[in-house]
Amino acid sequence: MQVLSHFPLTNLNTFGLEAEARYYARVTSAGELTSLLRDARWKDFPKFVLGGGSNVLLTRDINALVIQPDIRGIEAVKETNETVWLKAGAGEGWHSFVMYCVNHNLAGIENLSLIPGTVGAAPMQNIGAYGVEVKDVIETVEAVSLDSGELRIFSASECRFGYRESIFKHELKDRYIITAATFRLSRKPEFHVEYGDIQKTLETMGVTELSLKAVSEAVMHIRRSKLPDPAVIGNAGSFFKNPEITREDYEKSKALFPDMPGYPLENGNVKVPAGWLIEKAGWKGYREGAIGVHERQALVLVNYGGGRGEDLIALSRKIQSSVKQQFGIQLNAEVNLV
Repeated sequence: MQVLSHFPLTNLNTFGLEAEARYYARVTSAGELTSLLRDARWKDFPKFVLGGGSNVLLTRDINALVIQPDIRGIEAVKETNETVWLKAGAGEGWHSFVMYCVNHNLAGIENLSLIPGTVGAAPMQNIGAYGVEVKDVIETVEAVSLDSGELRIFSASECRFGYRESIFKHELKDRYIITAATFRLSRKPEFHVEYGDIQKTLETMGVTELSLKAVSEAVMHIRRSKLPDPAVIGNAGSFFKNPEITREDYEKSKALFPDMPGYPLENGNVKVPAGWLIEKAGWKGYREGAIGVHERQALVLVNYGGGRGEDLIALSRKIQSSVKQQFGIQLNAEVNLV
């Protein structure tokens, strides 16, 4: 393992923003990570964890030891007639892991196809799409303490999952590095096709018999039709969370904006699509030099090339202010701002 100085991070974040790490290390095992953290040279030096770079907005150089956990491997750690528990390294690409499950007829995450990032980022963000959240299938999360270098195994309940939230984004933020996660997959699929355009897309595809592959391909088709490829246009997917408001506030807004969509939640509140709010506020397709709002999906902020992180933050704040003024609803960023 090498520790490199003044390492460029432009190719390690999907916005393609220019930034530099004072020091950078790529670790390929939990043991290697522990050795690095216990090295006297880095004991008291600030540290920053960078996974796939698909959910981060860099606004500056990182004056720290940037650690990238590139820990690979997928293995079945337990099996029954109905369930398989798969342990995957934090450095595995999330979509590649989904495809592994689909190809092995293991159900539970097919609706999460084509989400960018790594396995390690999935529990941190509690990623979700089309009626499924990763918390629904996570059994345990393994993470190493930045202070002691010790490995700890968190149960799903200990992770305190919420909507795009986990304990790793709050109480334990910057205190642990996720090295692996174990997922509980089913040999007997329960398909979730009632969300978004999945059912309609399946019909267009001519699918008459549901399968994991068919659902996955439908999700990928929808995502590709709406979301830009980060390899072509710099972006981090959905920039904002879908806001949750009270039923009373939703009814008031619905009276003013009859076409406002809303999805009832178990707690009695209503989730409103952030993309709809941003588009209605007139931001879809907006461009300001090298940055802007994607022309097909208002929820996605983009860097066309040469943009700066601080300009993207400024644009996001303009959008928040505009939506708040027009609808009285506060948007919060899903992307981590650095």
